[in-house]
This record gives sequence, structure tokens and C-alpha cells, in this order.
Amino acid sequence: MRDLQGFLARIVDVALIITGAAVASQIRFEDWEKSGFYSAFVIFSAAFALVLFPVFGVYESWRGRSKLVLAGQVSLAFLVVQACAMMAMFSVRQIDMVSRLWFAYWTAMAAGLLIAYRIMIHAVLARLRNAGLNLHQVAIVGCGAHCDAILRRIERAPATGFRATAVYNTHPEQHLPSNPRVSTFDDLEAFANYIRGNDVHELWLALPLSEERVMFRLVGEFRNDLVNIRFMPDVRSIALFENSGVIDLLGVPAINLIASPLSPSALFKKDLFDRVFALCALTGLAPLLIAIAIAVKLSSPGPVFFKQKRKGADGRVFTIYKFRSMRLHTEEKGVVKQATRNDPRITKLGAFLRRTSLDELPQFFNVLRGDMSVVGPRPHAIEHDDLYQKVVAGYIHRYRIKPGITGWAQVNGYRGETDRIEKMERRVAHDLYYLGNWSFGLDMRIIAATIVKGLVHSNAY
Repeated sequence: MRDLQGFLARIVDVALIITGAAVASQIRFEDWEKSGFYSAFVIFSAAFALVLFPVFGVYESWRGRSKLVLAGQVSLAFLVVQACAMMAMFSVRQIDMVSRLWFAYWTAMAAGLLIAYRIMIHAVLARLRNAGLNLHQVAIVGCGAHCDAILRRIERAPATGFRATAVYNTHPEQHLPSNPRVSTFDDLEAFANYIRGNDVHELWLALPLSEERVMFRLVGEFRNDLVNIRFMPDVRSIALFENSGVIDLLGVPAINLIASPLSPSALFKKDLFDRVFALCALTGLAPLLIAIAIAVKLSSPGPVFFKQKRKGADGRVFTIYKFRSMRLHTEEKGVVKQATRNDPRITKLGAFLRRTSLDELPQFFNVLRGDMSVVGPRPHAIEHDDLYQKVVAGYIHRYRIKPGITGWAQVNGYRGETDRIEKMERRVAHDLYYLGNWSFGLDMRIIAATIVKGLVHSNAY
């Protein structure tokens, strides 16, 4: 059944991609036949979708997972598919015959259809689950706040189809909030009989790492039953990031306590999106970049670009590029003075570039080279890194991913001069929140916020 569902899902996706191309052709040309070689483009796109969509987890079960993240995954996957199809068209020397406007219409239309189709399916499933169909009954083993938090998550998400029906309280002295729909047990044998007699599908172990004996007993008890047993460890007291996650190391599952919360596959997808986005941005902004470069050269003596060493992912040093906004000056060795309001070193053109953040545009070259990301913690001068690393808790963990052109701290107003330690502490707190809660959807929110309100800010000077 699952194989048939996967096959049908792939057929629908191909149909939606073709439909998007047909509608875009009607909008752009009013006649499908006038599209010429575009049919080859559509075939390439459909073929790459069949290969790449499974890589991006598009066909995995999304029960209990964020639909916003699903939309982001589909968007990212289709953007990569389109980029690959474009390269295939370029390799057969047919790309010059393709209308860019048609391509934009098609990409937007097909991506919208792919997302809308999935949202519609999930809406139908949500209605069925709210009506009591397609449910998975869940029994939970645990105690205290962690167990209560999982119960509340299930209550708040009825559309996932999970229903908590029983709890085995491993520490009866720690009372759980009463719920008439959830049976509470403090006897393991009675709990096991309830699971077997009430068609319970899932057994979730919401236990701290110290409860090893309880876990062994439960796994042994249900070893010969068709019940899914899942371990949801309570590691909040020792884990750096709330959503630390589990990874595979040498075939062994490992819980990240202090490590990058982004998995290698997530980092790969983020890097792939960054390169495609940077290439598109540099292509689209080329006339503006050239105009600013000429203006900088004419505004004052000196080079067009300002270059400085910064630390990137894992503390690797790279050279960052910006449009020069200051007059040439010398600084004491080992000391970097931050720009201040009404700084006399800043040129008139430089003040405009800094206020509008246009001086940051050359950093898309850094993204294309792989030194930076479109979204991430902003990089600071190495001298400032050495200072803040000693006095701001958690500062070192900003190096766990590539620094970004924009970030969660920046769109929340934490940008510009950090003349007080408190300012840097708040900025770092936002950077760590981004690390612990990263998703493609969050990146899209930050990019949109940067475009809408982030380009001009009172702290940018």
C-alpha cells in the first residue's frame, strides 16, 4: 500500500509540473504550440523531480510534523530541480530559446500547485482525524514536566491523528494533571494489559537518561507485540539546544547534547539553496553592483571593495567583501574600531550604502564561494570575536554554521554598533535561538523580513 501511495504521489507531482508549464505557456504565449523546445525543459524538470524529491524527503510521512516545514522542503526541492533542468537545457544549447518570463511563471505556478496539493491532502486528513478516523493511539511512559509537556503537545495538535489514551507514571509521587480521556497507571502489568486490549499503536518513553531499568523492562515486555516503541529522552537539563536531535554515527544513534543541531542533510540543502540564491541575486543585481562600484570609485580615493578577515563555520578564517564606505585610514595593529553614529571616517556615499545595507551586497560572492550563507549569524571582526568569546556565554557556538548576510538577530533589530556587552548578549541569544530552531521556512521568513523592513534600520550607520 505504501509503495502504491508513493508511486501515485510521484505521478501527481509530474502531472502538476506539466500543468504548471501549460498554464504558464497560456499566460505568456496564449498558445502551447508556440513554446517550441520548452517541452524538453518540462521533461528535464519532471525527470529531475522524480530523482531529487525523494532525496529532500518530500515523500516521507509528515504525520505530526510542521506543514510550514513541508512547504519549505517542497519549495527548496523544486528550486533545485529547476536549477538542474536549466543546466540540462544549457548543456544541450537550448537555454537561449527559453522565455525567462515563462520560466518564472512556470516555476511559481508549479511550486504553488505542488504545495497547495499537499496542504489540501493534509487538510482532508486533518478533517478525518478530527472526526475520529485514521488515528494512532498513544501510551506514554514518564513523569513530571517532560511527560506533561508531551501530553499537552498531543492535545494541541489533534490534526496529527495522535491520541494519548494511557500514561504509566514511573514516579507516582509526582502527580500528572488529571485528564478524563487519559487513563493513568502506576502498575506495569495493568498498563501492559491495557495496551494489548485497546489497540494502542504507539508507546512513547518520555524518560530521563537515568531511567535505564524502566526502558529495559518496557522493551522486554512488548518485544513480541506490534507496538511502535519510541524513546523521547528528557535531556533539557544538559542539552545546549532544545531540539538537539538524534544522528547516526557509524551506524549507532547518537543524541546531540552540545553539537550543531543541523544535520548533514540539512546543511547540504541549506548550502545548495545558498549557492542557487546567490547566483540568481548576483545575476539580477549585476547592473546595481556595477553602478555602486563606479560610484564608490568616484566618491573618494581607494579600492572599490573593503576586505577583512572574519571567522566562518568551525572557526575557519575567510575574507569578507563589502563595498568600501569609509575613507582610507590607518588603525592600531590588533585593534578594530567599530563605526559609530556620525563617524567622520564614513563618506557621504558610504553613509547611504551602510544605511540601506547596500554595502553588504558583495557578500553574495562569499556565499557563492561557500564562505557564508544567505541567512545565519552575522560575522564580526576577528579581534571582536576574541573579546566577546571570553565574556559572552555561548558566543563560540555561533561558529557551528556559516555566518550569514542577514540573520534572526538583524531582523529583530540587533544590528550595528555593540558598544555594550548587553547588546552582544542579546544578539548572541537570537543567534542561538536561530541555530536551535532552524528550518527552511524560518530562513524564508528572515529573507522576506530583510527585504520588507530590514534594508533600512536606525542602527545601521
